[in-house]
Amino acid sequence: MVWEAKTEEKFKLLISKIPVFHRRITESVVIQQAQNNALLRKSSQVEDQDVVAAFFSDVPSPFYSMMIRLLDQSGFDYKKYGFPKVKS
Repeated sequence: MVWEAKTEEKFKLLISKIPVFHRRITESVVIQQAQNNALLRKSSQVEDQDVVAAFFSDVPSPFYSMMIRLLDQSGFDYKKYGFPKVKS
């Protein structure tokens, strides 16, 4: 699936900041989930909202604060898409 150019650029930057021993699995899982998110939106390309939703759905809680920091550092505006979701 095609990725929006800026989204792909930010994603690659974010992945480069993840510790090496987690990088490959994170990249694989997030790519798959982001593409699924785009398909669910009936979009022909992966966009920021798909990547953000993928990270929030698949990152284990011990890595949550690191994920937030890396999303910020990489230019992903997760708040724009309603994350983090408040659990009731």
